[in-house]
Amino acid sequence: QVQLRESGGGSVQAGGSLRLSCAASGRTLTIVTTYRMGWFRQAPGKEREFVAAITWNGGTRYADSLKGRFTISRDNGKNTVYLQMNNLKPEDTAVYYCAADRSRFADGPWVVESWGQGTQVTVSS
Repeated sequence: QVQLRESGGGSVQAGGSLRLSCAASGRTLTIVTTYRMGWFRQAPGKEREFVAAITWNGGTRYADSLKGRFTISRDNGKNTVYLQMNNLKPEDTAVYYCAADRSRFADGPWVVESWGQGTQVTVSS
């Protein structure tokens, strides 16, 4: 079982930046070599939506609406995934969740094995 813990959320004004982190623990060697990691978000009253994904060897995929503003990366030595969010907009306000599954591809459906507890991001206008 993989445990995920997010950090880095907060409140910013529109145009600002935040970097979220997701630290994975548990079966760490397996995480590094096999797991796809990703970020999802859920705004009040809306369904959870995909944000970005990264494979163990660095392949990435983004939600089309977020390309150019968000960047996902990972440090396999630290079992940590990051989400750099720039030029934030009020519509980016949501709880951001880290997720892990066993897919070796950046795209394709998710069969999430583990979710983090979520971190709140609030963007004011």
